[in-house]
Order: sequence, then C-alpha cells, then structure tokens
Amino acid sequence: MELVCYAKCGTCMKAKKFLMANNLDYEYREIVSMPLSVEELRDVYRKCGLPIKKLLNTSGLVYRELEMKEKVKTYSDEEILKLLSEHPMLVKRPVLRKEDVVLIGFEEQEWTEKLLKE
Repeated sequence: MELVCYAKCGTCMKAKKFLMANNLDYEYREIVSMPLSVEELRDVYRKCGLPIKKLLNTSGLVYRELEMKEKVKTYSDEEILKLLSEHPMLVKRPVLRKEDVVLIGFEEQEWTEKLLKE
C-alpha cells in the first residue's frame, strides 16, 4: 500500500500515525518530489468513487492561485486530472492506494472500515 503525502501536512501525519498504530505496512511517497502522474490520478479517480472535485485541495493556496473554484465548473475531468498532475499541491491529501482501495483525505472511521475490517 502506498501513502501519498506532503511532509508538512497535519492530516497526513494523522494518517501515518493511524497506519503505524494499526501495524499496517505502507510505502511513503512525498507528493511534491514524486507527484502522481495523469495515469495514476486517473486510476485514483476511478477507484475512489468520488466526484472529481473531491480530489482537489480546496483549502490550499494553489487552488486559489489557479482560480479553481470557477474552473471546476467548466473543465472536463481530464483537464482537472492534468492540472492535478502539474500542480501536486492541488491534490487533496493524503492519498492512500491499496490495490482496489483508494482513500482521499483522512477520515478515521472510513480508514478503519476500509483497512481493518477486511
């Protein structure tokens, strides 16, 4: 399983603590130095089952700088995925990838259900 994070993100730190507390092995991937490709983001989008807007870090500076609030209204999913690949800080974090399970953001209850009750 792969945990895609930003080192200074508090939510990512909570996710890492959750995984360690539950003895779940994972590979850490720094999103800035090793961003997700368009193909990986397409796979994340397909597997997470969420609307494309949920992949965006709406509270981040890049979201405001790129005026994404307006762009998401008219951009296609492919255009948004391309932007996400070009601007890794635009991606909502953490992203947990495990076979067919993809989790976006950290919600402890959801992570417990998806990762511990298998």
